[in-house]
Amino acid sequence: MVTPAEQEHPKKAFGWAARDSSGVLSPFKFSRRETGEKDVSFKVLYCGICHSDLHMVKNEWSFSTYPLVPGHEMVGVVTEVGSKVQKFSVGDKVGVGCMVGSCTSCDSCSNNLENYCPKMILTYGAKYIDGTTTYGGYSDTMVADEHFVVRIPDNLPLDGAAPLLCSGITTYSPLRYFGLDKPGMHVGVVGLGGLGHVAVKFAKAMGVKVTVISTSPNKKEEAIEHLHADSFLVSRDQDQMQAATGTMDGIIDTVSAFHSLLPLIGLLKSHGKLVMVGAPEKPLELPVFPLLLGRKMVAGSNIGGMKETQEMIDFAAKHNITADIEVIPIDYLNTAMERLVKADVRYRFVIDIGNTLKPAS
Repeated sequence: MVTPAEQEHPKKAFGWAARDSSGVLSPFKFSRRETGEKDVSFKVLYCGICHSDLHMVKNEWSFSTYPLVPGHEMVGVVTEVGSKVQKFSVGDKVGVGCMVGSCTSCDSCSNNLENYCPKMILTYGAKYIDGTTTYGGYSDTMVADEHFVVRIPDNLPLDGAAPLLCSGITTYSPLRYFGLDKPGMHVGVVGLGGLGHVAVKFAKAMGVKVTVISTSPNKKEEAIEHLHADSFLVSRDQDQMQAATGTMDGIIDTVSAFHSLLPLIGLLKSHGKLVMVGAPEKPLELPVFPLLLGRKMVAGSNIGGMKETQEMIDFAAKHNITADIEVIPIDYLNTAMERLVKADVRYRFVIDIGNTLKPAS
């Protein structure tokens, strides 16, 4: 139990932060709150680099505040629990994803959809309920309410599990919610990156036929030989796209760049669903007639609630699903960000926090 005296002395923390929109990160000292009665404190061992981290560091979504410590794919080992914590003990393997708080009382929260709560609190770059700024996982320690902490099963390697806390739940949730998880269904996955490669793995584990749709012909071998997709379409090849017209029950679109939706809608069967999980900087054009003529749906989906996030991690453990990663030291961070701009990673950078993040001098 944390005493009142201890509460008055916040924990020292070290991380890497962006000070402005230049995109450069550097060592940063800050404070975490002491472990409250419902809090879990853990030593961060690994943290994935999400494409949204890059958007936030550069303020490309126009709501970043600085200094900004990114990172919402963090995993580690519990070092302390509050007096009223029930689900975790010291030594447990845990993780924190994209959110660390919500109102707990709205319809969304009551239905285990904290991710759609109007007062959902992002893991970094937001204001916590006590008025302090939230700082993310590019840091040595984390403190979070136990409700927003996920247990990592022992058989999942922590480095490969870290990205699942964002890319995993972002693709798992729409497959489940939109009923695209039935064996024998045919699902397309647009984009073979950090989100797309995990979407393929989850869909295959669900027994779904998977077609990867990409602008890059050179990703065909990777998609089919390594990820075991059933087929591959080059989206710029009109003959290939025409041949696949009306064959898919659903499509998970992971692309964050501007692109045309019309060819994708054409791939859907009647009543098919195109689900957007990427976040392009500019609005996309939505052609209406193809939707009307096939009662087709274009929808969006954003991570998942805490119950579903735990379900996703447990499913991943059962089916040995991890992200394909490149582990890097913390001082490689700025180079990794430059490579991420060029999509030069297969498929997710993960920072080796535990072994390479040293306290700032």
